[in-house]
Amino acid sequence: MALTRDEFAAALYAQGSRYWDKHPFHVRLHAGGASPEELRSWVVNRWYYQACLSQKNAAIIANCPLPEVRRRWLARLSFQDGTQPAAGPQAGITEPAGGLADWLALAAAVGLDPAEMTDLRHLLPGARFAVDAYVTFCRTHDWVLGAAAALTELFSPDHMRDRVAAWRQHYPWIDPAGYAYFETRIPVVRADSSFTLDLVLDHCRNRLQQEAAIAALAFKCDVLWAMLDAIEHAGCRR
Repeated sequence: MALTRDEFAAALYAQGSRYWDKHPFHVRLHAGGASPEELRSWVVNRWYYQACLSQKNAAIIANCPLPEVRRRWLARLSFQDGTQPAAGPQAGITEPAGGLADWLALAAAVGLDPAEMTDLRHLLPGARFAVDAYVTFCRTHDWVLGAAAALTELFSPDHMRDRVAAWRQHYPWIDPAGYAYFETRIPVVRADSSFTLDLVLDHCRNRLQQEAAIAALAFKCDVLWAMLDAIEHAGCRR
């Protein structure tokens, strides 16, 4: 028997117990216990996730047969990649715009050379593996399951708000200009999460579809958790 709409929504929200805000690394990071090197490692490895988000979203669009959903989902690409490339230092060279540009600003704010981040020289294998698995999932599964996996955005706005507050309190050496990504993203992701939740609730009608959607969201939580496992383990090895 299919879950009622309220039961299904509750089951999706229950996956918040698996969200990466519970990970020991994030708990320590928000409590002010992370070293500058650890914080920079988080920024570097999260860059790969940010850089792959548009590929993931493009995969969902490509798999979706519904024009109205594709049009709405397209805004995620515009947010991340920008609508126009930023001008580069040389003619014919462009730099990332949108959310990617804001992440480069975060890198500079924590004392990283953005070039060392974008060339992936410090990317941990575990973080790469987790992100690649997420992109592959969205390419190879039904678009509704890709949307369900994206429902970690139900839990992210408050987490981002808390992150900015904690970092401002505990890491005053970070240039405040680096918080632009989070401050811009919070209201956007609140709207996105509401839309995506309704989409999944509307299109997963039978119990098999509902269970698959719940599993997709659990998988995405595991992806994020695995990224932090890799970052924490790398720190322990130093």
